Amino acid sequence: MAEAEGAAGAVIDPYRVFNFKLEIRGVVEGHFTECSGLGIRVHPIRYREGGSGQVVRSIPGQLEYAEIVLRYGLTKSRELWDWFMKSVQGNVERRNLSIIMLEPNGVDEALRWNLFSAWPSEWRGANLDALGREAAIEELKLAFDTLERA
Repeated sequence: MAEAEGAAGAVIDPYRVFNFKLEIRGVVEGHFTECSGLGIRVHPIRYREGGSGQVVRSIPGQLEYAEIVLRYGLTKSRELWDWFMKSVQGNVERRNLSIIMLEPNGVDEALRWNLFSAWPSEWRGANLDALGREAAIEELKLAFDTLERA
């Protein structure tokens, strides 16, 4: 009988950071070199109960989602630039997107994080260097309203 995945004593290798893709509106968009900043924070509200001396307790407070930072190679494509410029002009276009972690074979989906109502909040251009040989990398920050892991 084969040992069940995740069974006690089974060795489960972690996923590799380079096996990911970004999907916007069901379409895989571009080739991103890096995706960082995925996070959630529940701010603690601290209070002291009357009569319990020095004990400070905490209750959950405001929920905050971190901005996602996407880094990608500069190309002729204007799609991400045009999306960002809508935000600059005050016409924020919110899109649902997914960050997809791939299995070690680089093809099959292992898991995904779905971000709802995402919109570009910051753009940084590529560093230009007359003596450099690296690819020109741009950066786009995305704010979003809700996150789920599927």
